[in-house]
Formats: sequence, C-alpha cells, structure tokens
Amino acid sequence: MTKSASTSTSRTRAAVAAPDRGDAVDAATDRIYQTIFDSVMGQRLAPGTKLPEAALCELFNVGRTTVQKALQRLAHEHIVQLRPNRGAIVAMPTPEEIQQIFEARQALETAIVTLAVRKAGKADVARLRRHLEDEQAVMHTSKQTDWARLATSFHLHVAELSHNPILQRYLGELLSRCSLIVALHEPGGHACCEHDEHTGIVDCIENGDAEGAIRRMQAHLSVLEQRIHLVSEKSGKGLARMLGMT
Repeated sequence: MTKSASTSTSRTRAAVAAPDRGDAVDAATDRIYQTIFDSVMGQRLAPGTKLPEAALCELFNVGRTTVQKALQRLAHEHIVQLRPNRGAIVAMPTPEEIQQIFEARQALETAIVTLAVRKAGKADVARLRRHLEDEQAVMHTSKQTDWARLATSFHLHVAELSHNPILQRYLGELLSRCSLIVALHEPGGHACCEHDEHTGIVDCIENGDAEGAIRRMQAHLSVLEQRIHLVSEKSGKGLARMLGMT
C-alpha cells in the first residue's frame, strides 16, 4: 500500500470512529433554545432579563458558538432581542407592537376561518373535536406552558383547513409572537385561550356558518388582547434558577 493510500485509509477510519461533533453541537443548541423558550413561556424569565453569553456557556458547559446559535434562533422567533455590543435580553414588545400584532392576527385569522368554513369536511371537523377533547383534559389542571401549546395548536389546525400554506406560515410567525406576549404579560392561572371560545368556533365551522365563525374568532382574539397586562415585575432570582436549572 502506498503512503498516500495508507494516510487516506487512516483518515477514513478516524472519521468513522470519531463521534459526529456537529450532532453534539446541534443537540446542545436545541437544549439551550428549549430551556430559554420554556422559561419565557413559563413566566420565569421576565421581559428585559439579560442573557449573558458567558453565563450561558458556564451553565450549559458549551462554547460561545453554540450559545450564539441558540440565541439567534430565539431572536428569529422574536423571543429574545440581540443588542449589538450589549448582549441578548428577553424581548420586550412595546404597546404599539402588541397592538399591531393583534391587528394583523385579526385580519389574518378572519381570512383563514372564512376559508376553513368553505373547505372543511367531516373528517376535518372530527380532528378539531378531538383537539377540543385534549384541551378539556388539561385546561386549568396543567402547566400554563401546556395550555399555550394546545391553544396555539388549535389555531394552526384551523389554518390547515384553509389549504393555504402562505396564510399558515404567516400565522405561525404571529402565533409565536403572541405566545411570547401572553407569557410575559398575562397573569398566571389563566388559559391563553378559553376552551369554550374554541368550541364555538368549531361549531360554526361544522355548521357552515362563516359569519358566525368570523364573529366568534374576532371576539375570541379581542378577549385575549384585553387580558394582556403590560406591567411586569422584575425578578431578583439568578439566571440558573430562572432557567429552572437549580
């Protein structure tokens, strides 16, 4: 065997034997992302809370690049704000931004529910009913993060019935931003969406009542917006405790 062939074989064996470092980095990035996301949605991290890269590196035992990737993902979803030369903080939507987000959601979900009434079949309605059963099972008995996840899923399921992927994508972004607003500003102990309001929307979809579905969806979103409290208390807890790591 030539020297070059031997070297090539050794490199191949080393590549096979070595763990995929990229997978490990991705897993660590996912863990940091999910921990911060859950802590914000669970109201442990308040608006404006600093997320220093050095502290996160130490808490998660990773390098800066991994932390930066997680923070960039969170910034893309408007969960955190990346401030040049000042580091990341938990996002603080302004009253004007909150109003604009809910205005956009009102317009978007009006279009979505109109299409859903027109296009939904019996199987589609049955899937929504099963989702309502899941909501009923956890509403007011589980963590607020579980309520938020189910409530968001309901609106996404309705959007699927529009059979319009562009509307679905836009709604997904708005729901992410609304979930942040609700988690940051709505008092604990309240479901981000009430089960009975969802039930009324499904009833209208099943009955082919577009006007009723629109009216109920708009009222539902208006109630959600009215429950938002723009006064948040600052926490004196350490970062590790706010992240649920101690």
